Formats: sequence, structure tokens, C-alpha cells
Amino acid sequence: MNLIVEKNAKNERLLNILSIAIPVAVALLIGIRTKIDLGAWTKVLPHVIGFLNTTTSLTLIAGFIFIKNKNIKGHRQMMGLSFLQGALFLILYILYHVSNPSTSYGGEGVLRPIYYFLLISHIVLSVGVVWFVLRAVYFALSGQIAEHKKIVKWTFPLWLYVSVTGVIVYLMISPYYN
Repeated sequence: MNLIVEKNAKNERLLNILSIAIPVAVALLIGIRTKIDLGAWTKVLPHVIGFLNTTTSLTLIAGFIFIKNKNIKGHRQMMGLSFLQGALFLILYILYHVSNPSTSYGGEGVLRPIYYFLLISHIVLSVGVVWFVLRAVYFALSGQIAEHKKIVKWTFPLWLYVSVTGVIVYLMISPYYN
């Protein structure tokens, strides 16, 4: 197996730094009160982001099925695609939130606490899942398959939960986008 990334302390430190820096940077960028005018095209980004969450959920499940069937090539392709979709999601999410005000949820009744439970759990776990995803990818790319198998027992369900709840939250709030 050709290693793509070298196993060393420097790379592991970089992973830990990125695991903290990415969520902090996202929070800081989203927290900008004065929005940046990037144009009207950014109004479609929630729909693109919802689509990316949907396709990420599907590629995660496909990757899981492939590895359970010992199709390593298919697994690598699906997980690589999931990772790329996650990176694109992050970029588009930041672009949307630095250029548009937050949309308030307008639902009432029993749906309101359900929405906020899903949203809050989605946000909290999306911060934590960054560390898990980066480590799982690092372990796979550096040939540390035993470590990869150990961490994906946590990474997969967390990542899938974050992706699926992202879809549900999007579907629940989408009627309220301007």
C-alpha cells in the first residue's frame, strides 16, 4: 500500500491544530455582525448546502456498505468524496453566513423544540466531529489501518448524524428563507 501521508508527530500536531482552528474560524466568521455583500447568488447557498448534506449522508452510507462488503476501493472513493463534500460544505456555509443574516425558524408547536434540539445537537457535534474526521482520514492515508478502524467506530455515526440532522434542519427551516 502506498502511503500518501507520513506518520509523524508533526502531522499529528497539525491535525490537532486544525481540529481546533477550523471550528473557531467558522464561529468567528459567522459571528461577523456586518455582512459582506457577495451578491444575490449567495441566496441559493442554503439549498446547495442542504443538497451537499444529503449527498454526504449517501456517500457515507455507501462507504460503510462498501467496507462491510470488503470493497476497499469503493470505500476509499466514497469516503474521499464525503471528505471533499464536507470541505465544500464548509466553504459554502461560511460564504453564506458572512454575507446573509441568520434565518429565524418560524415553526410553532411541537416542531419548534424538535427543530432546536436537532439544530443544537447538530452544531455541537459538528464541532467535535472535525477532530474525528481528520484523524480517521490521517490514519487511513498514513496506513495506520488498526487506528483507523478504532476511530471510525465513533467517527462514522457522529459524521452521519451531523449530515442527516443537517438535512432535517435544512428541510425544517427552508420555508423561512427569503
